Amino acid sequence: MHPEILAQEGYTSVSVKDSPVREIFPGIRVRPLWTGQNEAHANVLEMDPGTSWPRRDVHEPGPEEVYVLSGTFNDGARDYPAGTFLHAPAGSWHVPASVTGCTLFVFYPEG
Repeated sequence: MHPEILAQEGYTSVSVKDSPVREIFPGIRVRPLWTGQNEAHANVLEMDPGTSWPRRDVHEPGPEEVYVLSGTFNDGARDYPAGTFLHAPAGSWHVPASVTGCTLFVFYPEG
């Protein structure tokens, strides 16, 4: 074992079940996992069956990285099953929705 790993500055971990949950739209919840120095952040997003974003989700100031953990995610154009990775460049947009419900890992490398 190397306990000194855990003493490194910035080295952190969090259990999703221990992360505070906040409903951002009806049936859509976010669980913050990590925030970095340049406003980079990582979240778990949970969408109940039949939910959708009420408007365009524009990726600003930087890109959005999405990994579908469970269920099926729809970006307004097509469905993405569990195991799918999506990269949305800065300035792009989509309208998140899910017929079945889904859980996503979402990372914003530039805030």
